[in-house]
Parts: sequence; structure tokens; C-alpha cells
Amino acid sequence: MKKIIFPKPLKKGAKIAVISPAGAVDASQLEKGIKLIKSKGFEPVLGEHLYTKFANGYNYAGTEKERIKDINWALNDKEIGAIWASRGGYGCQHLIQHLKLKNFTENPKWYIGYSDNTVIQSYLLKKGFASIHGQTIKTSSFGVTEESYDLIFDILKGKTPDYSLKSHQLNTKGIIEGELVGGNLALVYALLGTKYSFDFKDKILFIEDIGENFYALDRMIMSLELAGVFKKIKGLIIGGMTNMGDEKENKSYEESFDEFAYKLISERISKYKFPVVLAFPNGHIKDNRPLIIGGKVKMKVHTKVKIEF
Repeated sequence: MKKIIFPKPLKKGAKIAVISPAGAVDASQLEKGIKLIKSKGFEPVLGEHLYTKFANGYNYAGTEKERIKDINWALNDKEIGAIWASRGGYGCQHLIQHLKLKNFTENPKWYIGYSDNTVIQSYLLKKGFASIHGQTIKTSSFGVTEESYDLIFDILKGKTPDYSLKSHQLNTKGIIEGELVGGNLALVYALLGTKYSFDFKDKILFIEDIGENFYALDRMIMSLELAGVFKKIKGLIIGGMTNMGDEKENKSYEESFDEFAYKLISERISKYKFPVVLAFPNGHIKDNRPLIIGGKVKMKVHTKVKIEF
């Protein structure tokens, strides 16, 4: 089994690249996050096309060439200590065939993001590097807790997270250890069958999602089933399922843990015997606590849940 490389802890004053690999952002949306990086003793370095906008059926943060240029700069510039995505959205799939890691392999650095950034994190893990599935620089309309950011800075400084949670009624009990893979379900699903897909064998899979109709959620779970993913994994962690179901229901972003979504997934995987954790606080939710993709996890599911890296 390939040993996964964790980047070195950042020292005070280290430079953190802020880039937009997918959707477009305005400067006002990143103001708080950039100030936070400075307040924690690090230096934000803004990508050339951080605020670029390119409309092509979707508002991208620049053309594909512009976004590829920014991410390869951030990955390979020797002065950059970590990379923090401004937001997700859509567009990271455009980049992965063009990523270069020549200098990155000599000086690995943390890549931080979630949502569409799952694509980049899957790519990095294929190459043997861990990343942080956590809050982007942009704070969404549902906000983000201070702890969600503080825990990311803890990881950047070399401290791995441990979580203790209440147990959900649909959890499946058990104790298991394994490498954590996954992220946003729509992107895990989109990469199935490609050379960029996660390797699921003997792994613990994490999934979260936002704004999917229940039939679309079921379709993605069925695709994982048909691809044999649930036969391969050792455990499953399900995070936020936000604003799910029929759009007419007008669900609030505050309804982070959609009980029907959990019921649907639980029914689909009921024949499997691995431990399952539902309602883990990570995803398109206010309480978005970071997970380390590629990290070795000990997962204890009983009357309480413990997730230890």
C-alpha cells in the first residue's frame, strides 16, 4: 500500500496561495477569509486570475487556460506553502488533465477546499498526497463557524483533528480503521470509471452534497452500487445533505441534515455490514469541520461516534 504524504507544517509568515479553480468570485466575497489568513500569521498571495470572470454557460473564474495557469503556479511555486481554493462551483474537471507536480513532489503543500475541489483532491491522492476537505475562502450564504476555520489552521500547523459526536439513529455500529477518501458525492460520481477516480478498496468513504433532487441522489448512490464501491469500502461517513429534494419544498440552508436523504441512502446500503456515520459536520453547512483526504482514520460508532486521525 502506497504511503500517503502529509505536507510539512507551515511556519509563521508562510505564503498561502488563494486561487479560483472553478466558479467566479467577487473580491467582497473573499475579504473576510483573506483577512483571517493574515490574522493567523500567514501571507495570502492572490492568483493572477482569482477574480477573473468568463461566462460560457456558467460563470467561471477565467478560461480553462487561465485557471490551469493559476493552479499550476500555486502547485509548483517554491515560495508557496499551501493552496486555498476561493470556492467550488464547477470547473475543476477542466484542469486535472493539465496539472503539473514537478516542484510539488519535492515540496508537497496542503490543498484546501471542498465541493467541486473534490476533483483536485482525488487527483492529488492518486499521486500519493493528502489534502484538506474543508471550508473555502468564500463564506457561503449559510455562513461558517469560527471553529471550521480554526481547525483548518490547526492542520496547517501540524495538528490532526479528532471528533466526538452524538450518534444518529440510522448509524451502523462498529469499529474500523482505514484511509479516508471521497468528498462531494456529485464529483465522486462524476469521476467513476475514469483514471482520476478514487481507489475505494479497503477505504473509508466520505460523501456530502447540496441541492440534489432525491431521484438524482438515488441515481448517484445506485451508480456507486453498480460500480461495486460498497463492496470495496470498510466504512462510510455521510456529511451534510443540504437543500435536498424537490425545489418546490423551498428548504432552508439551515436544514443541513436531510433526514429523507439519510433514509434513502441507508436503505440502499442496508445489505452491507460496514460501520456507517450519518450527519457528520462537513459539507455545504455552517459547521463545516475539516477532514483529511488520504488520512488514516479510526472510526468508532456506538452510542457515541469518534473519528480520530
